[in-house]
Amino acid sequence: MDIKNDVKQQFGKSAESYVNSAIHKDGVDLQKLVQMAAITGNEELLDVATGGGHTANAFAPFVKKVTAMDITPEMLKAAEKFIQGNGHQNVVFKTGDAENLPFSDGQFDIVTCRIAPHHFPHVNNFVEEVQRVLKLSGQFLLDDNVVPEEDDYDLFYNSIEKWRDYSHFRAWKKSEWIRMLEMNGFEIYEMHRFEKTFQFESWCNRMNLPESEKGKLSGYIRTASQNVQEKFKVSIVKDQVISFQGEAIILKAIKR
Repeated sequence: MDIKNDVKQQFGKSAESYVNSAIHKDGVDLQKLVQMAAITGNEELLDVATGGGHTANAFAPFVKKVTAMDITPEMLKAAEKFIQGNGHQNVVFKTGDAENLPFSDGQFDIVTCRIAPHHFPHVNNFVEEVQRVLKLSGQFLLDDNVVPEEDDYDLFYNSIEKWRDYSHFRAWKKSEWIRMLEMNGFEIYEMHRFEKTFQFESWCNRMNLPESEKGKLSGYIRTASQNVQEKFKVSIVKDQVISFQGEAIILKAIKR
């Protein structure tokens, strides 16, 4: 089974939990993303891998039209229910693949993608596609989990994410994102790094991780090196992993 089918399967059964997930719904990063955009009100915006629809929902009041796209039909249905429940009439919903966008060249003023590219197996194709569907000087607003530059930390974070969620492909380093974007005709305009605290139980439960696997994953985290535990601020109480801290970036890039 390929990673894209994995994504559909995982998120198909987790759709509602993502709509209601605090980290997706209430993140301060979402407000920051909206603030970073240059908006006049006439823009057509594409939200790639819309998930629970939180980004599309946040931008809908400020732009002319939003196209919310996701590869998982169940996720799209959950997003539509959420967004229409908030009264937004200017959002359309489309099934599609982030690495092969079903849109014409230069169609959008803004493309957003939040907490999703770590699921894309060919992320470079995604960046090329975003560049293609954007108008000249169009804005790409990216928000995703990243890993530290240090290879041991990179390995640890990607290992635990993959363990929890088999549809996880890779969280990239900040330097890798900058390189990918600049090599594909983008100029980095603004970037912010922020920390994210993951509560172990809800983080596992969102992906319906079986108790036996949760125990093994907890053991892996508890036996990680002291450097790794310090870096990720792992909190352990009575042999239970309570939380750990990851990092993410929000980035605005302009098509040149």
